[in-house]
Amino acid sequence: MTVKLVWKVLCLGMAILLWAVPGQAEIVDRIVAVVNEDVITLSEMNDAFDPYRQRIVSTVQEKDREKILDEARATMLGKMIDNLLIEQEARKAGIIVKDDEVMEVINNIMDRRNLTMKDLAALAEKEGMTLDAYRKEMKIQIARSRLVMREIKSKITVSEEEIGEYYRRNLLNYEGKEAVRIKQILITSPETLDEKARKRRLSETEAIRQRLLGGEPFEVLAATYSQGPAASSGGDLGFIDKGSMLPEVEAMAYKLARGEISPIIESSIGFHIIKVVDKRGAGVKPIASVREEIKAKIENEKMEKKYDEWIEELRKKSHIEIKSDVAEPSEG
Repeated sequence: MTVKLVWKVLCLGMAILLWAVPGQAEIVDRIVAVVNEDVITLSEMNDAFDPYRQRIVSTVQEKDREKILDEARATMLGKMIDNLLIEQEARKAGIIVKDDEVMEVINNIMDRRNLTMKDLAALAEKEGMTLDAYRKEMKIQIARSRLVMREIKSKITVSEEEIGEYYRRNLLNYEGKEAVRIKQILITSPETLDEKARKRRLSETEAIRQRLLGGEPFEVLAATYSQGPAASSGGDLGFIDKGSMLPEVEAMAYKLARGEISPIIESSIGFHIIKVVDKRGAGVKPIASVREEIKAKIENEKMEKKYDEWIEELRKKSHIEIKSDVAEPSEG
């Protein structure tokens, strides 16, 4: 037992004596795991586990609750041990994550997601964490990321043969679909309209089409009159895969040439005028266009495997002692 561990155990013993109520032998804290020169106490574990315990108590039926709690506590302790091992390895490697670095990462996350600290606390609570626990978890993630870069990722290579083999095995994932890009003006015609009202809307649609044929910009008329999606952006629906449009509209879209304006198309929702902006055919994407995507996928697969092997090896070479009783106080 190292001097550091002896000192922490002695300090814990003194704390127990100080916290004990005179005349009672109740122990308010104890060691639940020893991890090399560090220890995990019951109070530390309970603090980390409490949000999860509350969620389990509120969502799991009573007959299954104790089993789920026991399994979750064991999982939590395993995670805490791994986190402690990572912290120890980070210290050995000279990797120190400062509090201001953690806050910089958190602030960047909040900026990207347009969150306030109150919003972040609410999201953390939904995940069963306090804001303080979230900060600690983030600190460990940063340390883990730096360790992974140093110990794992820097040693991973992906060959051209591996990329080619992955591409061949997953060729179906790289098949493009036939698609057409259209702009649309839609005048709705609900089934509840009487015949006179329906004809009036048809007449309005035809008047718009004649203005298009006369050279007025499609985008302007779409923004002015269309009652369909993307009206405010000129009716541009972007590329739509074959099989994803209303059948009547799709049939016409594939008949038209690029730049051509359709006759009025009547569908179950109303009257459409479309203009074909572009078309693209089906076919397999060339390997050059997906090479970096495939390389990243292979790297991630290798990193996950290497990380599991690395953390398992770390456990084997470390002194880890789990006390037999890690049960927390009754939920009641």
